[in-house]
Order: sequence, then structure tokens, then C-alpha cells
Amino acid sequence: MLKSRTKFITLVLTLTVASSVLTGCSIGKSKNETASEGNDNVVTLKFFDKNTGDAFTDEVAQEITKRTGVKVEIQQPTGDPLEKLNLMLASGDYPDIVLMDRSNDIVNKYITTGALIPLNDLIDKYGADVKKMYGDTLNKIRYQDGKNYYLSNWYGKDPDAVFGFIMRQDMLKQVALDKASNGQYFTQDEFIKVLKDIKAKYPTVNGKEIIPLTFQSDNQGGIVGTFKGMFGLKTYYQINGELKYDVRDPKYLDMLKYMNALYREGLIDKEWVVNKKELWQQKLSNGYTFATTGAYWDVTNSNTALKGSLGNDAQLYAYKVVANGVDPSKTTYGGRSSLGWDAIGITKNCKNPEVAMKFINFLASEEGQYLMMWGVEGKTWNMVDGKHKPTDEILKQFKDNFNDTAKKTGVRHWTWFIKNGLGSDGTPYDMATKYDKDQAQIIANKNLPDTYWDTAEFDGLTPKGGTPEALINQKVQDIFNQAFPKIVNAASEAECVSLYNKMIADIDAAGLSKVEQIINDNYKQRMSLWK
Repeated sequence: MLKSRTKFITLVLTLTVASSVLTGCSIGKSKNETASEGNDNVVTLKFFDKNTGDAFTDEVAQEITKRTGVKVEIQQPTGDPLEKLNLMLASGDYPDIVLMDRSNDIVNKYITTGALIPLNDLIDKYGADVKKMYGDTLNKIRYQDGKNYYLSNWYGKDPDAVFGFIMRQDMLKQVALDKASNGQYFTQDEFIKVLKDIKAKYPTVNGKEIIPLTFQSDNQGGIVGTFKGMFGLKTYYQINGELKYDVRDPKYLDMLKYMNALYREGLIDKEWVVNKKELWQQKLSNGYTFATTGAYWDVTNSNTALKGSLGNDAQLYAYKVVANGVDPSKTTYGGRSSLGWDAIGITKNCKNPEVAMKFINFLASEEGQYLMMWGVEGKTWNMVDGKHKPTDEILKQFKDNFNDTAKKTGVRHWTWFIKNGLGSDGTPYDMATKYDKDQAQIIANKNLPDTYWDTAEFDGLTPKGGTPEALINQKVQDIFNQAFPKIVNAASEAECVSLYNKMIADIDAAGLSKVEQIINDNYKQRMSLWK
């Protein structure tokens, strides 16, 4: 994959010269940009990227244009990207390429209205690298008609840890030294004991009452996802060959009873329901909170503050807690989809989709991946003993200021068609976060092994937006959102169970069975496509 691409570049440039005058994609010719080999004709592609609105002018962007003969005109709203996508769809005024949230129904809208064109023939003719890199993922991201209308972004398996119980290491050493740094998991009973011991040993910190465990209320995924992980719960409850909502799983009630027990023991922050991100971070950063839930990267800012005020040992690190009766290797803290986060497609407004696909094929190739994610050889990395090696300077810059470094250097700034995992030389495509992992990431992976599972088969099975069943599904979610904090905060286990039973009765009355029928129909259709 790292062989010279001279023939490819020559082909693209030849096509660019011929097509930029006659057709082109949207604009066809740039007055100010020049392609490689002195050609002053550059095909311009209009690209809507919900993740960025920056100009395509940095060093990596210039190198992409040099190698492909394509300049990108970025289009991104200052407001809500989803609102902009809907407005563009309604007016028919959308650019050559669009990047959307793959899990959102907006993708289906763009497909069903004909805004996105099928890519299969283009991939067959111009997408050799796409086929090689995506492999079976192409089969799995087909629409129900069997055609590919988009390519995934951030696809492929990523086994790195996600959710966990995040605890202050210095405090943990005082009550559980044997498990503070050796990668062992805690049982649910051991975790309760740790929280109780912390509360007893540190009744107050800096004049504040100790908070053994807090949550970020506006990150429900980080709360529920962490507790579901310890109980081995997945997206749906599978029973007798059917998919049911996860709340129907008996282990889900066990999870809620455990959370309620923690609350009744005074181990959960009494104010957790109103802990928005800023307040949550403040409680962690000021040193009077022992633990929280979520992804290890959620507490990066708080760790920076703790390190500055209390030292290196006062860091928040992720740990695994295993529920009673659950196989430690079957916990589900690390659920993520191998099919990626974003969907990138070519629209029917693109006047020259062949050029667009050749551009996409380059970006999706290993050469393109290393260019976007590592930068230009000789500047931010070098080939040493047959392997990519980043410069010490770029690694330091990313550690000092990640976002600013990406913008200034262009490295990891344009994240399109990104594949998780390792390149052919064994180095990770995502150099900035995977090559030289920080301590929090290293410890999370050490403490949370065997937690990855692929959510792909269960993604996007709910009813399409605008349908009666979609409204029912939203009603069900509203019922859960209202019931969840009341169940956790119940005054007794009996009340916890009673509130749970009422929630189940309410979602059944709202028509959940109709939603579950569609989920199962969609699941069966998906499995037939994946054969």
C-alpha cells in the first residue's frame, strides 16, 4: 500500500486537466491553487463536514491537493449541523460530498430522496483501495436495496477501553492498595466496600463533605453505559430468538437495584440529577470527589487540574467492576460499532462523481490515511527501519494542546474514511491518540481488558423518523428518562422495584411492542443482507 502512486497521480491530473474545463465537480477550476507538476487547473469539491468548518489550507490539505489534483471547499454551519443538513435536503442545494452522523435518520432521508447516489459501480471502477481497506464493511453498510450509498468514517474494530468506574488513584491506594495498580477487577461487593471505606477515611476534604461517587447528569450514556457494562448488558435483550428493549432483561433490574443500594447507602452524590458538565467537572477537579462513571477521556480536564494542585498520584483512572454472577470476560464496558461514526456520500449534485470517487479512493488508501493522520513525511514523521515514526516535536505538541496542534499542522485535522487499527507496518493509523498513549489510556486498557464488543448488528434498528412508531419510540425514551432518576433515588428497594414495574407498564401502554416488532423486522433484514 505504500508503493509509489505515480500512475495514480498522472491519471488524476490528466483527468483533471480535461474535465475541469468541461465538467468538474461544482466549480472545476481554482484561480489560486495549483496541482502538482505545475498544472494550474484544480478540481474543487464542495464538502459538507459536520465536524469542521475550517478552510482546507493547512500543510496536509495542500499535500492532498498536490497528490490528487483536488481542492476541497469546506461547508459547515455555525449552528446545528443536522438542521443545516435538513435545510439543504429540503432545498436540494447540497454540495458534492456530505458527511453525516451515521446513526441519525438523516442518512436514510438522503438515500430515500435520491440525494445520495449509489457508489457500487464507481467503487468497482475507481475504488480498488476502498475495497481493500473496507473489506466486509462494505457489505455491512449496504442499504436495504443492497447498494452502497456512503462509506463509513472511523470504521473497523477498536478494542481500546471505553466506559469504566473512574477512581482517584491516591485515595484508592489508601483503602485497596492491592488492586489500585495491578489490573485486577472489583466485584460489586468489593466496590461498595471501597466506597464505604473512602467515606469513612475521608469524611471531609478541603472543608467539603466527601462524595464517594458522582455522575454527569447530561451524559446519561456514561452513567447507564458504565453500569450496563458491569452487568454484561448489551443494546437489546435477546430471548427466544427475539430482540427486546434492554430494560426487559432481568439483569437490568438487578443493575437498578444495585444503583439504588449505592444511593441509599449515601455513596452516590445526592445532587447527581442536576450535575451538568461544568458542575460535575468542578466537583472532580476540586479534590473532594473520589469516583465517577464514563469514558477515561471524559476526565482529562479534571486530571489536569488535580495534577496541578495535588500531584501526579491524584489522577482519576478507570477500573472494572464485575456484577455478581457475571463472567469477568463478558462485561460490556467497551461497546462500539465497527461500522464507524460517520457516513460520507457523493450527492447527485456532483457533476463529475468519477473524480470524487478517485479522490475518496486516495483518502481511503493506506497512503491517504497516513497523510491525513500523520502528516507529511520528513516534517512530522520519518520512515525508520521500515516503520512510521513520528517526530518527538509532533508528539509533544499533541500532548500540550491537541486541538491547536491539529489545526496548525493539519495532522489529524481532516479525518475522512478513517480506519481503526494498524497499518501494514504495524503502526496505528491514529498516531495522535494511539502511538504514544497517555497514562490514563494505558491504565484503562490494563484495567478493562476483555470489555470490547461490536455493537454493529444492533445499530440503527429503531423506526425511521416521522413514522408513528418513531413517535412511540420517543415516548418510550421520555418515560425512561423521567423514571430512571426516581428509581435510582428510591427510598427502599421495594420502592425501586415498584417504580421499575410501573415504568415497564407505562412503556408497554405507550406501544413498545410495535417498536420492538420493527426492530426485529429490521434486524432480520440486516442479517439477510450480511450473509
